[in-house]
This record gives sequence, structure tokens and C-alpha cells, in this order.
Amino acid sequence: MEHSSWNALEYTQIKEMIKNLTVTSLGKEEIEKVEPSANFHQVEHQLQITAEAMDFLRLRGEVSLYGLEDIRNALKRVTKGSILQIEECWDIATTIHAGRQIKSSMRQLPEENVPLTYLRKNCEQIASLDELEEEIKRCIGEDLDVKSAASVELRSIRQKLVSGRQRIQETLHQMLRSTRIQKMLQESLITIRNDRYVIPIKAEYRGSLAGIVHDQSASGATLYVEPASVVALNNQLRTWELDESREIDKILSALSDLVAEVTNELTQNIAILGELDGLFAKAEFARIQRAMVPKLTNKGPLVLKQARHPLLARETAVPIDLMLGKDTQAIIITGPNTGGKTVTLKTVGLLALMTQSGFPIPVLEGTVMPVFSGIFADIGDEQSIEQSLSTFSSHMTKIIRILDKIDHRGLVLFDELGAGTDPTEGAAMAVAILNHVLKKGCSIVATTHYSELKVFAHTHPNAVNASVQFDVETLRPTYKLEVGVPGESNAFSIAKRLGLSDAIIEAAKEEISQEESRLEEVITSLAKAKREAEEEGTRALHLREEAEKLYQDVRGKWQHWEEEKHQLHEKARQEARSIVNKATREAEEVLTELRAWAKERPQDIKEHKLTEARSKLEQANPGVTLVAPVETFAPETELLSVGDEVKAKSFGQKGTVVEILTDNQYRVQVGSLKLVLNRTGLTKLKSTVSTTKPITSVRSRSFVKSEIDLRGKLVEEALLDIEKYLDDAILAGFKQIHLIHGKGTGALRKGVHTYLAKHRRVASYRNGEYSEGGLGVTVVELK
Repeated sequence: MEHSSWNALEYTQIKEMIKNLTVTSLGKEEIEKVEPSANFHQVEHQLQITAEAMDFLRLRGEVSLYGLEDIRNALKRVTKGSILQIEECWDIATTIHAGRQIKSSMRQLPEENVPLTYLRKNCEQIASLDELEEEIKRCIGEDLDVKSAASVELRSIRQKLVSGRQRIQETLHQMLRSTRIQKMLQESLITIRNDRYVIPIKAEYRGSLAGIVHDQSASGATLYVEPASVVALNNQLRTWELDESREIDKILSALSDLVAEVTNELTQNIAILGELDGLFAKAEFARIQRAMVPKLTNKGPLVLKQARHPLLARETAVPIDLMLGKDTQAIIITGPNTGGKTVTLKTVGLLALMTQSGFPIPVLEGTVMPVFSGIFADIGDEQSIEQSLSTFSSHMTKIIRILDKIDHRGLVLFDELGAGTDPTEGAAMAVAILNHVLKKGCSIVATTHYSELKVFAHTHPNAVNASVQFDVETLRPTYKLEVGVPGESNAFSIAKRLGLSDAIIEAAKEEISQEESRLEEVITSLAKAKREAEEEGTRALHLREEAEKLYQDVRGKWQHWEEEKHQLHEKARQEARSIVNKATREAEEVLTELRAWAKERPQDIKEHKLTEARSKLEQANPGVTLVAPVETFAPETELLSVGDEVKAKSFGQKGTVVEILTDNQYRVQVGSLKLVLNRTGLTKLKSTVSTTKPITSVRSRSFVKSEIDLRGKLVEEALLDIEKYLDDAILAGFKQIHLIHGKGTGALRKGVHTYLAKHRRVASYRNGEYSEGGLGVTVVELK
């Protein structure tokens, strides 16, 4: 892809931000290698991997690659027969440990809930070199010293070294305590020079103590002498130290041989762990920036939802919404300087580069990003004294290079197109360039101050105006992008706010041609009308969605109520049968007792009387079941009257005609709702018949209303009506009913509430809301 625009769009700064989140140089190299791709499937794959890393980080909370080191040079050396250093061996051990830890962390996540296909596959390929790690850590400690336990020989040598050093120090301490030696000492201490134990002697006693002078102080006043009595001991100590060094070399050589056997596995581990380091850096970047992986499209539009420039502080950056594609091929942004036009331009280009690099971007759900063949930007002024380039020449040089490379899948970004030359010629040039790029099929985002480009965007079928808003009262930009509305000229308003006289401002206005002034007014008014139409359309869409939601909600409730009714029928049947069965058992017990009594007093009761009683009991439990009523309907042409039971075709529910509005319209009570429906949408219920007589009578909901009117009644009368109505409503399967008692003095409402508070089948009750009748209605929830 085109590289020349990366710096202008600040892409390299984003890579640096992500590189700084890696743990090792391996991860930094992985990020450094990343470049935007124009291949859809490659971009899709990279974004999928990034999404997996984000999921892993979200589920685990944090990712530990502690101990991972770049051991590639050590592996190269060991393959050539070199002996590894202690630090290199230790780095290999900790790198093996890091691989095992990340592999274990991946296995701890349940695969059925979190597939993470790519990450799991890679982690499973990490070689578990536990034995090599254990052997290295058996021989080398965290202090990067070879342990005495590494070999029997090393342990023996170090024991000799400890013993030899003790003997030398004991000998020298005895000399320091000697009165003859004490007067020669500069200080009463033992030190080391050239790996030999010595004592500091005053220079004037140079020939008074037999031994070897190894050093002297800077002033020459002190000589560091190895007394003759410890020369042999020091020599022996030096021999053992050489033996120790040779033994350590043998141990490191053995470890190097073990490493050489698994260099391929270690090389593969390093490649996988380095890639994981880079992936987890992307995931951490997403967490910090609250970024996400956008939906990718091959041919669809670019849609940004609350997009932010990642280099701006999240708390202060004003997010933008923007769509580019379908009917909108070009967006022309106008507005004041420092208002955010260039930031918007950079945001679009940078997020496109980041997406095609597999980086998460700071946007919200609903964002869709296409894969562009190239992202070309003419941003900034590259004047050069050496090259003798003016502002206009600089822009044109870049634009010419862009025009030579673009194709129908390119994204082109122009900042202040046509600037740096005569306004008339610059505007004409800008329009020509835009037309040329549009014919190529590219997507365009351009910023400008020229009114001619506002007209171009307003009249071209594939272009649209946009603006960054400016608050004239505060003289500050809001940085808010508004698509569909061109930026207004605020020069006169700003000048007036700053104190420029009205006379000068009016004179300036007269200098503007009437055509240009009217053009600006027309564009502004048309843009305003378009914005208002879009807002009305949006409101209408919301109202439609709310109506659809309400309709679905009502249908759902009716279906739920019907299910509850059938359940209540079945429950009533079972309860009735249970009662009869219980009565039968109790009667059998009574009959048994009667027979026993009859045997004792046969003259008082006869057997046929007992048989007759038993027969009557059996007839009381015929065992029939409830059968749903069969509905029959009156002819469609039959007129409807108030009180007729009808069925609403669109709802599939029953109701009652409560008012005749016209010859063709009726107000129908359906449950707690009153609906105005046409005659064609209603079917009059003629009658209902049942094929089997039920054991218990259950009132059909179609004959029980969801409300009862108690107005004008005394409390005692109302309570009797409520008692019967509650029984009917419960049997009909209602869960909510309305008691209409009016407001009045409140005595009836108080009596109703007292009664409801004690009723065992009342779950709760409340005063009606404003739309339900307010304090004149009590809404009751039934168990």
C-alpha cells in the first residue's frame, strides 16, 4: 500500500504506542513488521486474531509473559558449538517457563464457551521443555551463579575453597594481633589485591615484613603486602579457583549440549511467544482506548459510530459519526479554522489504516470498515526553500502523485483542496480534481473554505456537505461534525463579537457580490430544510417502532393470558376431581362404619339403602374433562350493537362493543384496552357450545370484562359486587382487573382498598395512573 501518507495520518505514532505496550523486543519487532494490507481476507484474519486476544485479556484480566527473553542469538551460538553463558542459560529457562504459563492459562479457559481457535492452536504448538528448564534451574540459581549442587566435583572444590580461605584469614588475623606487626600496619584489616589476600603496611616498613608487594595506595604511603606465610596457601587457593572455573565450564557445556538438542523447538516457541506479545499489546491498546474490532465489508460503505482520534485525550475528544459509500461517494467539510476539519480528515484515514493493519479502533458498535486498495492523503503544507516549492506547488505535487495511483477502491483525503493560489482559480481546480477522482470511483473526504465546493457538494448526486460547528457566542469551535449541512461563514459574526464597528462590517458585506450572498443563503436554507426533514423522518421512524413494539407487546400479553386461562381450567378440573375423590374416600369410610354398625343392629338399617347411597356417590364423580368452547359466528353483514361480543381479527382476541362511532367504526373493549376498529376487522360472536358438560363451571373470559363499574353504589353493595366479580375474573384467568369507583369523597375507594387488602387471591393493588383514570380507578393484580 501507499506509504507516503502514513506520517501525515500519524500512523507511525500509533504503532509506537502499541510497541510500548509489548513486554519484549520480540513483541516490538512483531508490531514493527505490521503494515496495512489491501487484501480483504488477510485483513479479516488479522482482525479475528486481534479479537481473540482481546477476548483472552477480558476473560483473564491480565496476561503474563514474565520471563520471556530474546534468546535467538544464544540459539545461533549454540548451534555453532559455542558454550552458553550463565545468563543465556537462565534466559532460556525463564523463556520455557513463560511458554508453559501462557499455554496453561489458555487451557484453563473452557473451549466450548470461548473458542479462541487461532490462539489455542498456536499455544498448543509451544513445546513443553520442562526437563530442560528443571535441569537449568537445578544448576543455576536466580542470582545467576552456578549452584554447588550442579555436580559432585563442584561441591568438593567449593568446600576446599571455603576451607582454604578460612585458613588464610586465620593466619593473617594472628599476624594482625602480633605486637611486632601492629606497628607496621596502616590499618588493622585484611583485603584482596590481584585475587590474593594481603594486609596494608606502612611504606617505611617495606623491607621489615617478608612477602610480596601487590599494590600501593595513590599517595604511596601504604603497601599491600602478601606475607610469605600465606603465599603457599594463596597459591593453593588460586589452583582451586581455576578448578572451579573449569568445572563450571563443564556444567555450562553440558547444558549447552542439552539446549542444542532442542533449538528447533525453542526457535518455534520464540516465534509463537513473540507473536503473542504483539497480539496482547494490541489487546491492551484496545482496553486503554476502549477500542473494538469493527465489522469488515468488502464492498459496503464506511460507517463510523462515535469515532475518536486515538492520539487525542479520550475525555476531551469529540467523537464523530460519518457514512461514506452507497450514494455518498464524497464528503466536503467546511467550517472555521481550528474547528476540527483536519482532525476529522485524519481520523477517517487513520482508522482505515489501523483497521487494515489488524489494530482495534476507538469506535462504537455499528461501525463498518471497508478494505481500501490505498489510502491517499494530501494534508499539511510541505514548503521547502531548497526545492523552491510554494504552498500551492507542494499540494499539487502530492495531488499529482495521488492521481497517478488511485483506483476505484481507493480512499482519498484532501485538506484545503485548491488552497495557496487565486481563490477563483483554486476553486475551479478543486472542482475539476474532485470530478476526476469521483469518476475513478474513489471515496473522498475533503476540507475547504470555498463556497464553490459547497455548491458542488450540494448539486452533485454522489457528494454531500458537512461542517464543523462554531459557537459564535463563546468564539470557540465545538468540534462537532454535522453531515448534510455546509459550514456557515462566521467572519462577520466573529468580528462583531470582537468589537469591530458596524460600519466596517456593513461595508465589508457590500463588497460581497449579491449572487454569492444569495447563493450562501440558498445553500444554508436548503441544508436546514434537509436537516429538518431528516429529523422528522427519524421521529416518524421512532414512533413507528414504538407502535410496532406496543402491538407486539399487546399480542404477547394476550397469548400469555390465554395460556394462563387454559392452565387455570386444567387446575380447576384437577382440584374438582381431587375434592370429589376425597369425598368419595370419606364416604367409603362412612359406609364401612355403617355396615359394621348394621351388623350389630340389622333391624335399624338395610343393605339396599347402603347400596343406594354408594350409587349416588359414584354418580357424583363422572370423570369428565373440560372441553374448550366451540365458537360460532354471526354473518359478516349483521349489524353490531352496544354489548355485542365480537372478535378482533387483527388481534385474534375477543371483546365487547361499547360505542358505535359511525356506520363502519366501533369502539371495542378488549381486556383493559379500548380500540377503535372498522366493521371489516370485527366478527360477531353468535354463540358458544360445549360437547361435554364440565364437572365445574369455569366462566369464559369472553363473558367477563376486565373492569367493573361501582360508581353510585354504597360500600356494602359495592363489596358484594366485587366479591362475585373477583370469583368470575379469577376463573376467567385474568391477572389484572380495574375497579371503577370514581373519586367522590374517597369513602368508596377506602372501603374497596380495605376489602382488597384482606382478600387471599389479591396479589397487590394500586391507584390508577393518569392514563388509567387516576384516583377514580383501582388496578388489582390477581394471584
